[in-house]
Amino acid sequence: MGFLFNKYNHFNLANLATFFNIGAGILAIYFITHGQFFGAALFAWVAGAFDIVDGKIARKYNLSTEFGIQLDSYADFLSFVIVPSMFIYFAIIDGKELELNTVLVLFTFVYYIISGLRRLIKFNIDAQEGQVEKYFTGIPTPLGAIMLFVVYLIWLTGILPETVVLISMIVIGYLLNSKIKIPHP
Repeated sequence: MGFLFNKYNHFNLANLATFFNIGAGILAIYFITHGQFFGAALFAWVAGAFDIVDGKIARKYNLSTEFGIQLDSYADFLSFVIVPSMFIYFAIIDGKELELNTVLVLFTFVYYIISGLRRLIKFNIDAQEGQVEKYFTGIPTPLGAIMLFVVYLIWLTGILPETVVLISMIVIGYLLNSKIKIPHP
């Protein structure tokens, strides 16, 4: 079992938690594409739990490596950019593109996904193996995903029209790359 604590083993304990994050994200996509949004939300939250755990394990057992940094960002892209985007699309927008303005719908989802990807690439370029900054610059992708799920919950009440959901996605996408400082837990 020593491989679990070998910093340079790609299947160490921290990376295994990240792989579980990826697995939960894939399961969330499965449920989204089958219209089962409760199951999708559940697995999205499981992915978030594994995202918290992998970083704590990496720091506690000195398992942070360049591979782990890259792997974590790929997992974050899947679970906290693609999954919430797909969730909003399939739960709220699907079938309403023409009445909402197809160009606005396309712009919104492409913009959000590119914003999330840009944020994660910039994070990776700036990341130092084994070091954690005191602050995130711009909101982290997991927080962006949480904000999108909150938008969905508010939409369920009937208060938010679909156009405001799309505008919210644009604003959250912008915040991912803003200069806002968020304390690192």
